Amino acid sequence: MKIVIFGLTISSAWGNGHATLWRGLCRYLIMRGHRVVFLEKDAPYYSAHRDFEGMPGLQLLFYNDFADGTRMGRAHTEDADVVIVTSYCPQGAEVSAEVLTSRAGLKVFYDLDTPVTLDKISRGEPVPYLPNGGFAGFDLVLSYTGGRALDELMKFGAKQAVPLYGSVDPLVHRLVKKGILRDRADLSYLGTYSEDRQDALQRLFIDASRKLPRGKFLLGGSLYPADFPWTKNIFYLKHVAPSDHPAFYASSVLTLNVTRGPMKAMGWCPSGRLFEAAACGAPILSDNWEGLGHFFEPGREILLAEDTKDAVEAIMMGTRRLARIAQRGKDRVLAEHTAKKRAAELESILYDAAASGKNLVEKAWICSA
Repeated sequence: MKIVIFGLTISSAWGNGHATLWRGLCRYLIMRGHRVVFLEKDAPYYSAHRDFEGMPGLQLLFYNDFADGTRMGRAHTEDADVVIVTSYCPQGAEVSAEVLTSRAGLKVFYDLDTPVTLDKISRGEPVPYLPNGGFAGFDLVLSYTGGRALDELMKFGAKQAVPLYGSVDPLVHRLVKKGILRDRADLSYLGTYSEDRQDALQRLFIDASRKLPRGKFLLGGSLYPADFPWTKNIFYLKHVAPSDHPAFYASSVLTLNVTRGPMKAMGWCPSGRLFEAAACGAPILSDNWEGLGHFFEPGREILLAEDTKDAVEAIMMGTRRLARIAQRGKDRVLAEHTAKKRAAELESILYDAAASGKNLVEKAWICSA
């Protein structure tokens, strides 16, 4: 198949989780014999922090404005078997309108931010990356979030709503022996600053650092404000490139996952960081949310915490027990949540959508079967 993607970014992982996911999916779609074209707006804040130049089989195109993007897009969408527009695609409403009038075989919207999208729709707020008709014009809506979010997407006009969860590429995220720090931290946290994560981060990370003043805490991520409540035993890294994530996870005994507010409220929305950390062999401490048990078995493959006491107890747990939890979590991820597996899932989903009446190149499916 020829798959054309209009996305937020694949070239820079700075301040977003889209890029890493797309790199893995594209790698394995290409390995399965498909041709992938990714169109990305040449935004200054991403071009200044690019950490990816492409891969064999991927055609990465940058456009300057909507007119430029339309010109480039039309050259590829007219003979595309599948066109995918993602959430937070710059000028996504206009891009979607163009895609929906193209002769592309299958027109897909992939919402990597489903809880945020549904929250805006339910409040009557405009969603800048959706066209006027919302989901109705697309043949298929893929969702990073499962559970009841799928019913909500159908309620708001999606013809078909199917989960395509996050994943990890083991070629990028894997166990390494050498960390970023000379001496390992007791707890690490990797994530861009978000106000709707701050309360949980305060309880599970900052307050834990105060309870354990002799401990070492490592935080990595961008956009943290000047008034962030730092403590003396928190070490900060402003940006950690995906290639450095394995070394980051190797720099602590335990790593923390905190879920954004809308995603926690909706449930069934595993952060890509969960899969990345597990693939790197890190024991994970996480806040809890509906559906988490579908991805990891609590207490056996992942640890859960609601308050500072829980976090401190996890930090003080013996290294042998943490190592066993880490190994089980890693085994689960490598069996069920790799980019290779998701690419195969995506191919199957597209096949099913095509079989329901859409005109894809039949020969492509025969070759990839």
